Amino acid sequence: MDVEVAIKTARQKRSDIKNIDNSIYNYKNTKYMLLKILFTISGFVAAILVNILFPQKADVEFKTYTLNLLNLKIGFNMNSAYIVVLIALILIYGTSGIISLFQKDRRKLYAKNAAFRFFLGIVLAIWDIGGTKLQIFAQPFFPGPAQIIEAYIADGSYIVQNTLYSIRLYAAGFSCGVLLGVGTGILIGWFPKVYYWVFPVLKITGVVPAVAWMPFALTLLPTSFSAAVFLIVICAWFQIAFLTAQGIQSTPKQSYEAARVLGGGQINQILHVAIPHAMPDIFTGIGSANAMAFTTLVMSEMLGQPGGLGYYINQSKVWSAYYKVLAAIVIMAVLFSFINFLIGLIRKRVLRWQQGVVKV
Repeated sequence: MDVEVAIKTARQKRSDIKNIDNSIYNYKNTKYMLLKILFTISGFVAAILVNILFPQKADVEFKTYTLNLLNLKIGFNMNSAYIVVLIALILIYGTSGIISLFQKDRRKLYAKNAAFRFFLGIVLAIWDIGGTKLQIFAQPFFPGPAQIIEAYIADGSYIVQNTLYSIRLYAAGFSCGVLLGVGTGILIGWFPKVYYWVFPVLKITGVVPAVAWMPFALTLLPTSFSAAVFLIVICAWFQIAFLTAQGIQSTPKQSYEAARVLGGGQINQILHVAIPHAMPDIFTGIGSANAMAFTTLVMSEMLGQPGGLGYYINQSKVWSAYYKVLAAIVIMAVLFSFINFLIGLIRKRVLRWQQGVVKV
């Protein structure tokens, strides 16, 4: 008996020590969060130190630009602009970390992403050495981060113009594709006759890449803009319609019977039973269609648009200005991530009943 008591006591002490360690190394602990903040910004601090202390060996031209700020003319080059960007990242992530100290729901997310942010700073430092300081990466295909920032300085207004064109084109095409896809999916999933006539067409056209319709779109539609909108609509329509119909058809019959007993007619059953049940499938279709629509957007801009980020990439590639190509790719990545973020917010709001029920 004494041996069993001793074993239980030892296990309890070990459990208490483990709980103490977990409380120290936990996002709920303020000191732990402060270390995470320092860990986050240290990667970007290292990138700044590398840029300042590492000697410039490669022959790179640092053009000087003039900025008019409050009637003061400030001269700077791409290297100083790169350092300003790194300082801005330090301020953004540092401020975000301090704010998270007072918001418990943001602490865990900030602590979780600290390692990735630190790694991002180290990658920028290595990239700066290989792309600018030594240029050991193949040039001009892999310029350094400072050279990419120069594209925003030299072509700032032109890049903004092309970005706005892409946003306008994408918004017109994708919004129409979502409306058409959801509407078609509801009709296919609810009415057997519509399913009989429309679903085979959906399956046939859905497997054809949207860009393959480009010659017909440019010939039949009056402008290149409307042709690109048509391609994005076709691209988004298949995914959304297919998954919406699947969600409508998978609604349990018991739900319809319960609505019918409570006096709900056909319209009521569609709006309050079928569509809510199909919402997870609808958002899955919207998410997958978003990626394909963005790809179609870039391809259509490269093939026949008078503007847009794809057009800017194609134009820069002709002149072998690959630092401008990478600058446009960075904007695409940020823009696509922002669109995904907005879709995620809408999904979280609409499907808020899933919180605590579905594993995320």
